[in-house]
Amino acid sequence: MVLYFKLIDPEYICYMGIDKYENEDLIKYGWPEDIWFHVNDLSSAHVYLRLKKGETWDDIPANILEECCQLVKQNSIQGCKEASVDIVYTPWANLKKTAGMEAGQVLYHNEREVKYVRNVRKEPKIINRIEKTREKREVDLMHERDARDKSERHEKRKELEEKRRADKKAYEEKQKMEDIKKYTSIMKSDNMKSNKYNPTDDDDFM
Repeated sequence: MVLYFKLIDPEYICYMGIDKYENEDLIKYGWPEDIWFHVNDLSSAHVYLRLKKGETWDDIPANILEECCQLVKQNSIQGCKEASVDIVYTPWANLKKTAGMEAGQVLYHNEREVKYVRNVRKEPKIINRIEKTREKREVDLMHERDARDKSERHEKRKELEEKRRADKKAYEEKQKMEDIKKYTSIMKSDNMKSNKYNPTDDDDFM
């Protein structure tokens, strides 16, 4: 079971696991476009933000970042009681699982690919609006990830084919221009030879 929330910009997808076991599947079948959020140094929900196509985590709008942080804080048993907490976030691909780790527990492949939002305080208006959009869904995470990858492969093949056609057209145009230049050069050469061996005698016109 996955929980989905509507943010102020509905084009963003925001979701989280219902428990630590669901979080394991989210970690396993996340998307490269996903950004993972968690309360730093405290137990909390794993909240994911799915970026729009072509975006990076540097493109996350400030209000969307704030909403994700509020959602994480609210869904932390201890964090929701604290006056303020720090929120950590990183791309899904930077999450690391090792043998023996507990369900829902993660490390990072690269600590430099981790960012923090410091001193996040509860904003009741934001939380109330987001929580009203909460929706439980039964999701086949593996199927969705496979469909996403299949679509990406199709797009890449399409782009490659379009590039090949464009390159072929450019090559043919280049060859055409070179043929025209060669033809023009030959014609000029022939005209020069014709004038050299057939001089005009002005007396012929007198």
